[in-house]
Amino acid sequence: MSEAGIFAEDFKTTPYWWERSPRPELEQSPLPQNVDVAVIGSGYTGLHAALQTARGGRSTLVFDAEDAGFGCSTRNGGQISTSVKPDLALLTRRHGADQARAILDDGREALRWIGEFVDQEGIACDFDVVGRFHAAHNEPAFKRLVSALRNEPKGLESGGQVVTRSEQRAELGTDVYHGGVVYPRHASLDPGRYHQGLLERVLAAGATIAPHSPVTRIERLGKGFRLHTPRGSVTARDVVIATNGYTGAVTPWQRRRVIPIGSYIIATEAIEPDVMDRLFPTNRIVSDTRQVVYYYRVSPDRRRVIFGGRVSQGETDPRISGPLLRDELVRMFPELSAVRISHSWMGLVAYTFDTMAHTGLHDGMYYAMGYCGSGVSMASYLGMRTGQKVLGLKEGKTGFDGTPFQTRPLYFGNPWFLAASVSYYRWRDSRNV
Repeated sequence: MSEAGIFAEDFKTTPYWWERSPRPELEQSPLPQNVDVAVIGSGYTGLHAALQTARGGRSTLVFDAEDAGFGCSTRNGGQISTSVKPDLALLTRRHGADQARAILDDGREALRWIGEFVDQEGIACDFDVVGRFHAAHNEPAFKRLVSALRNEPKGLESGGQVVTRSEQRAELGTDVYHGGVVYPRHASLDPGRYHQGLLERVLAAGATIAPHSPVTRIERLGKGFRLHTPRGSVTARDVVIATNGYTGAVTPWQRRRVIPIGSYIIATEAIEPDVMDRLFPTNRIVSDTRQVVYYYRVSPDRRRVIFGGRVSQGETDPRISGPLLRDELVRMFPELSAVRISHSWMGLVAYTFDTMAHTGLHDGMYYAMGYCGSGVSMASYLGMRTGQKVLGLKEGKTGFDGTPFQTRPLYFGNPWFLAASVSYYRWRDSRNV
């Protein structure tokens, strides 16, 4: 199939999730002169913080440089995990035994809590606890997965189940992997519908959303802040920075501590039900053990494959990244060699130098960010906890509080080292180690 032929006739470079949940058309009313709380960023983090403060009786204004939810909150794959990449041993070396446990407990709580939140709020977003199949890309990786599962610390058991290579087709219709582990508590949702439902509840709580209102400067006042935008300025007693992969020059301290990395996703055209049943016999979300990871799932209606990964260091054209993802999809599933791409898009996730999320207070402003590509539950959870912090509630405390938010010399927000790092990890992934 020619490169031009791999795109469907109605191909789009916008997220598949926007078909059911287009970017909201919010009225751009005049900005208030003063608010109690100003939130910068209208993704999961910012909206959850705003929901807490608005319901807590604080006048709340949420700024966004684009449409509400334009960033990765509506561009992700809708996969939900415990969101903490470092294991107990590494966290203990870095932060001590007690805080290490607290961090991992928050990861587990974030996974549990998001399901409870969606249920209690009645948000129709196709939330489902489907489990994750984490596939080993080679035999040594499979052995490491099995060893980690058998040596899980007491009290932190995942309930994982080993799937050998001979059993693998009960989970996934491919032979490229060497088995894996199923984590049964992991979940999925439609990120666009989830964001829309969250946005509706924030507006119902009385908060104001200001789309297309980039904050260009934050001025420190005696007992608060003045936020400057092209539409005017607003004074606020408290400020929440919730910009994650889109953190810019207006908050240079945070910008030096997050690494924006492109995450690329495609959606296929509709696939015949019998083919889908052979290739994806379960509705599980899938990821693999490569450092340059691929992650994928079936759409909520089981008609399409949503396939994502890190396929470029700096490319932002979905017409270029899309064919690269499709090549990998077909390599894994040759039966899909004739399938075309209906949607191809990208967004920016935020990694950190210690591969862990961070939240806290700097220069009088609250922040939560750095979800390292696993932010659906953790961004929501830490946004909620940040809102509680603004309200002065003890419930806002998390295991992440007080962890050093690291940067590196000569890093100011432009990840000049990323291309070399990705190339190195691709080389590592190609070796049988």
